Amino acid sequence: MAGDAPRKTTIDELTSGAVAAPEAAASRRPASGDEALIACDRLVRIYSTAGIEVQALQGLDLLIARGELTALVGASGSGKSTLLNILAGLDKPTAGQARVAGHDLLTLDGRERLAYRRSTVGFLWQQASRNLLAHLTAAENIMLPMRLAGVGRAERRRRAGELLGLLGIGHTADRLPAQMSGGERQRDALGVALANGPAVLLADEPTGELDSETAGEVFAAIRRANAQLGVTVLVVTHDPAVSAHVRRTVAIRDGRIATEVLRREQTDASGEVAYVAQEYAVLDRAGRMQIPRDFIESLGLAERVRLTLEPDHLAVWPDRPAGHDGERR
Repeated sequence: MAGDAPRKTTIDELTSGAVAAPEAAASRRPASGDEALIACDRLVRIYSTAGIEVQALQGLDLLIARGELTALVGASGSGKSTLLNILAGLDKPTAGQARVAGHDLLTLDGRERLAYRRSTVGFLWQQASRNLLAHLTAAENIMLPMRLAGVGRAERRRRAGELLGLLGIGHTADRLPAQMSGGERQRDALGVALANGPAVLLADEPTGELDSETAGEVFAAIRRANAQLGVTVLVVTHDPAVSAHVRRTVAIRDGRIATEVLRREQTDASGEVAYVAQEYAVLDRAGRMQIPRDFIESLGLAERVRLTLEPDHLAVWPDRPAGHDGERR
């Protein structure tokens, strides 16, 4: 059954500093699923088409803390869209566990799943038209989800105005989507996703159809929503300009989390602050780790490898006969 609904934050509270800054989320990285806002444990999704089974997710583990802004990257077919659809409540896992803001996504019934999509998660599509109705103005599009959730008219108007201002498109309130630029439409679509104060914003290639300047404006709006509304953001992207400007980038490969890039602030001798990126392989709960393909090819790793435990590290050795390219250690 679903857990208690997360507390929704108002824009007034945020501007008064009542919400913790998301930058601190990296230092509060959850050690277990009980502490995480998003927790996937050995998540499996199997599709069956014409009698052929395809494992889109193969025991995926992922923990995301409240307030984090995380990018998810991966090649086509890696499983990232499947993961996003499960977290959005649009698809159901085959096995494993997936919890978001206290909701167990494997056990939700139809009514609970609808309520979850309306209040706990917001979804921003690549095509703004999937979030917007062409005959409604920018403000009316943002008010529509609140109307469906039973929010009163005065509150709908107030919150729509606040969101339009926060996203930098207050001047479009009375414009139809056809009267707005591509970037304005996508920011209006972001307002629709945020209308009911979700705990989590899921964004699927939100800058994929925009030029670099407009993409920067849209991503800046996502960052403001993360910082000022406290919403946890998971964004699927192929855009390096997006993934390079988040503190955590998670790479998915063959249905599992393969690597993570963490970016930390570092101050040099002259006092200049810069972000330093470090890539890590990910060790899942079963002790599995994906070795980068270029490492495998460079060392000729195949089928079996030998592991040796050194005082401060783990060594991985190709399975070669003694005397072949040197004696084994």
